[in-house]
Amino acid sequence: METSYSFLLVHGSWHEGSAWDDVVHHLEEAGHRAYAPTVAGHGPGVNKDVTHADCVDSIVEYVEREDLSDFVLVGHSFGGTVIAKVAERMPDRISRLVFQNAFVPEDGSSLADEIPPHIQELFETLAAQSDDNTIMLPYEIWRDGFIGDSDESLARETYEYLSPEPYAPLVASLDLSTFYGLEIPSSYLYCTEDVALPPGPEWGWHPRMSNRLGVYRLVTMPGSHETMFTDPSGLAESILKAGRE
Repeated sequence: METSYSFLLVHGSWHEGSAWDDVVHHLEEAGHRAYAPTVAGHGPGVNKDVTHADCVDSIVEYVEREDLSDFVLVGHSFGGTVIAKVAERMPDRISRLVFQNAFVPEDGSSLADEIPPHIQELFETLAAQSDDNTIMLPYEIWRDGFIGDSDESLARETYEYLSPEPYAPLVASLDLSTFYGLEIPSSYLYCTEDVALPPGPEWGWHPRMSNRLGVYRLVTMPGSHETMFTDPSGLAESILKAGRE
């Protein structure tokens, strides 16, 4: 009999928990349990005045409220910074960490430190122009940089789903000294057509981010940054490969 796993899926910037709906469906159809909470400050119509610590607290509180244990903790993009800090808080509950095209910041750095200067400048400008210190991803960047493997209809449909991202968590310097001392098994799930960060050794997702995990399992699949929308069944299968014993 195939082993059943529990997955806690943490979304990235501009997203909310429902972004994982199709992935959750495929995981559950395969006999597994999957949970996809919304990180504090994310989603439409909510208070965007949050810190990175607030984002982490919201996931820790969800785990405690649902009394989850022995689960695979998956983080996509910005969610990588969240799951690293969650792991520090409750390492005994987590069976494996999976970073899906996710940030694995160096100790003491912020997410903003890990992106090219021209994108840093764009985000700073967008936050300053907003009324609530948020940034909204321009459609042109979304279309080609994030979801280039979709048709135009899906690109526009999913863009309408996005909501402004709190800027403060992206520029918070993160003390990850405890994280880098943990012994939780880790995987890096790399979607090979993802150009949300410029590919290559200077800024790319893999191997720049992945190698910071030390010993890790590498799982690759075709797709853009937004495979949760463009190939949810394939992503669910890859998450299972990344998360299983």
